[in-house]
This record gives sequence, structure tokens and C-alpha cells, in this order.
Amino acid sequence: MTGIVVVYCTCPTAVASELAHALVEARLVACVNILPEVQSVYRWDGRICSDAEAMLVMKTTEERLEELTAHIASIHPYDVPEVIAMPISHAHAPYLQWVLAQTTQSE
Repeated sequence: MTGIVVVYCTCPTAVASELAHALVEARLVACVNILPEVQSVYRWDGRICSDAEAMLVMKTTEERLEELTAHIASIHPYDVPEVIAMPISHAHAPYLQWVLAQTTQSE
């Protein structure tokens, strides 16, 4: 394993860019890809809901994952934000080094 994870988080489209910038600024993630519209179908408060949302696809380190999750929970507009991480088993070595540098260095 590489020590790098991809983290998924859905959010209202209106706040996607703001969330992405805040997470990169805090160096909790190296990069956020914003998929501007996904359709989510889910059960909430006993009913089935269907909403258009943005999907944030973030790259970070396993080391930063708990802090990232806590930070998302503190600034996300949902009561229960989706934060799902998957380990990366292989990636281009220079990219891995870049992710590490972006999530550990301060400028």
C-alpha cells in the first residue's frame, strides 16, 4: 500500500467549491476533484429521498484521514456527512510524493 487514500464526500453543489478550497488550504488534502452533479438516492428520517449533489473526490494520506474527517464534519452543512476513504494500492511515484508534500509542508 502507498499510504495514500482517496476520500469521497457528497455535499450540496452550492458549497462544493468552498469546502474544497478550505480543505486544500488547511493542507488536509492535496487535491479535490469536484464532480458537479451526481444523483443520490437514500433513506433519511424514514423516507426515500433523491437529490442532486456534488461529489468531492479528495486525495490525502492515511495519517491525515482522522483530522480530515473531523474537519469535514465541523464545516459540512449535513448532519451526517458522507466521508468514505479507500486505500490506493498503486500510483505514479512522483504523484505520491506530491500528495505527501502537499499534506505535510507549510508554506
